[in-house]
Order: sequence, then C-alpha cells, then structure tokens
Amino acid sequence: MKIRNMADGVDFLGAADWNRRLFDSLIPLPDGTSYNAYLVRGKDKTALIDTADPDQWEVLKAQLDDVERVDYIVSQHAEQDHSGSIPFVLEKYPGAKVVTNPKCRDMLIDLLQLPEEVFLTVADGETLDLGGKTLEFLYTPWVHWPETMSTWLPEDRILFSCDFFGSHLATSDLYVTNPAATLEAAKRYYAEIMMPFRQPIRRNLDKVLARDIGMIAPSHGPVYDQPQFILDAYRDWASDAVKNEVVLPYVSMHGSTQKMAHALLDALVARGVKVHLFDLVVTDIGKLAMSLVDAATLVLGTSTVHVGPHPAAHYAAHLANAIRPKVRYTSIIGSYGWSTKVVEQVAALIPNLKVELLDPVICRGDPRAETYLQLEALADAIADRHAKL
Repeated sequence: MKIRNMADGVDFLGAADWNRRLFDSLIPLPDGTSYNAYLVRGKDKTALIDTADPDQWEVLKAQLDDVERVDYIVSQHAEQDHSGSIPFVLEKYPGAKVVTNPKCRDMLIDLLQLPEEVFLTVADGETLDLGGKTLEFLYTPWVHWPETMSTWLPEDRILFSCDFFGSHLATSDLYVTNPAATLEAAKRYYAEIMMPFRQPIRRNLDKVLARDIGMIAPSHGPVYDQPQFILDAYRDWASDAVKNEVVLPYVSMHGSTQKMAHALLDALVARGVKVHLFDLVVTDIGKLAMSLVDAATLVLGTSTVHVGPHPAAHYAAHLANAIRPKVRYTSIIGSYGWSTKVVEQVAALIPNLKVELLDPVICRGDPRAETYLQLEALADAIADRHAKL
C-alpha cells in the first residue's frame, strides 16, 4: 500500500499481512494483521514512529522511497513486529537516531544487536520538537511489555498508542469503517494480550485521557478517527465489573462429560444465566479468551486421562491462568473411569485466579440421576451468586 495522509505533515505507512494466521506461534489470527508505522514531518526534522515486522520490510521500504530524510526512528515497543525493521531503516538513513526509553533501548540492543550510539533516550513526558510538530513521549508500561510507551502529537491531537487499543485486523481501510467488526477484533486482541495487565491498563488509560484525544493511531489495525467507543470499551474491559455470564469449555472422550456440560447449560439458561459453551476439540482459543473478558464464572468440563485432566482441558486451565480474567467463581465437572484427581490438579493449574471454587460435579462413568441433581445444585449456586453482582 502507498503512504496515506492523516493530517498536515502526518502520514500512515506500514503493511497489511493478509495471510498471517498465527502470531507468536500461539495466537490465532482469523483476520490477519497489520504493522502500522507513521511519519511525522516538521519544518526542521522528520520522525518515523515504529517500523514493521522484518518480513514486511520491502513494503515499508517502498513507502519510504520518496522520503528523503528521516532524523528520528521512534521505537515505542521492542517486540520485533514493531522494531524488527529498525536495522534496515538505519541502513537507509544512517544519520537517524533511535528515540526510545532506557528499558526499550536495552531490549533493542539485545533483540536487534543495535549499537548504543544510535540511541537517543527520553524520559516520561519529555518532548521532541520537529519544528511545528511536537512529540511528547508517555511511558505506558505493561501494555503489554514493561518498556512500552505511546507518543502524543498535540498539534494534531493524535495519540500514537502502539499496542494499546490495537487489533489484529488486516484491512485496506485507513480509518475504522465498521466499528462492530473492529471492536470484536480489538476485544480478541485485548483478551489474548492485554487482559493480564488490567491494573496497569487502568492507570495508563487515566494518563492518556488527560490529553484531548482526537485520533488514536495504534500499531495494529485501523486508525480510530472517532475513538470514544474504543476508550469506553477499554474502560469497561479493564474494570472489576463482571456480567451474568458463565464460560463453559469442555472436552469429552466418550460423551459423558458432554452430557454433563449440556445439562448444566440448560440448567443455567433456565435460571437466566448466559452461557458461552466451547468444545475444546474444535474451539478457537481466541473466542474462548474473548468470552472470559466479561464473565463472572468459569466452569471447566473434562474427561479424566490417567487420573488427571484431558490435555485440552489442561491447556484451557493454563490459558485462563495466564490471561488472568476477572472471573469471581469457578467449578469443575467431568467423568472418569476408575480413578481421578481432576479437581486437585485443575485447581493447582489456576493459582492466578482469585476465585471461589464452587462444589465440583465429578461422576464415574455415565452421568446418573444423582449427577444431574448435583448439576442443578451447581446451577443454583452460580445463579445465586450472580444475582448479587
């Protein structure tokens, strides 16, 4: 794609990666992604804010062909999908300085083997005058690495937010044209990447909202030219408020745990509780993570494999522990053949979840009448607690 103008002296660069389907060898990308960079030209100096994944350097290079001079390369985040093309940009513009904070500098030296002399380090709140354009650097740590920062351009009221407010979404649109689709992609991005850092996100939200933001330019996904909806969404997602929702991922080897999961689903729905049901054999992990953003309760259903949870359930529990949703309650249901330690082992997998463990329902073999009564009792316990949210 060609350079596109956002404001006088401010241009959008970068690459849409239409075919990428996995990020960090971990995160599904159903809609691809983009690596956004921005060019800010003052009367005296020119700054490139972030670069692109090194696989997309040729795209960025073509966009820079008509750019005679880059004085500063602002690195807001050391992860290689943003910083990976910095060595190529320095080769093209050998006099440029890499502007970043000390933590990011140290990481870039390790990750990209850049020499110390190419860096210009900036403090939180420090400004850089380009001549009629001022870049103010705002430390925004833990969205989602410890060294991340954002850049504020007051003359045009643009916040270059890096991963903050981003979405893995390959699109030819410069600005958000479908808020609902962008919000879904942004929620997936938040769930998979940002959710473990809700407390820092709240602090950083307050920090950036002290500016009169007219536009948010993230490093992934389209630019928010009407940013209020994503700001409101982040405020909601990062809050402590939960909804009357249960996330119920399960895996069933011979149908018993599946019967239990569907029985619990029916019992919860009859009590006015919304349920997100996932068969872990076929589930998009990103969808599972998204459902955990708002839910009050997580119930994990698993068959027993060698007295422990099925590997798919083990992974789901590990994922929940890693992304640290704000769920308040949890339980475990499932079936076993001859012996089981599923409850103890699953509970040990989720120490990061500060939850109340409701009475598990574990049966031997096929669920019987007693099992279904226990599932009804679990549905009662969940509904009673949700009524007090």
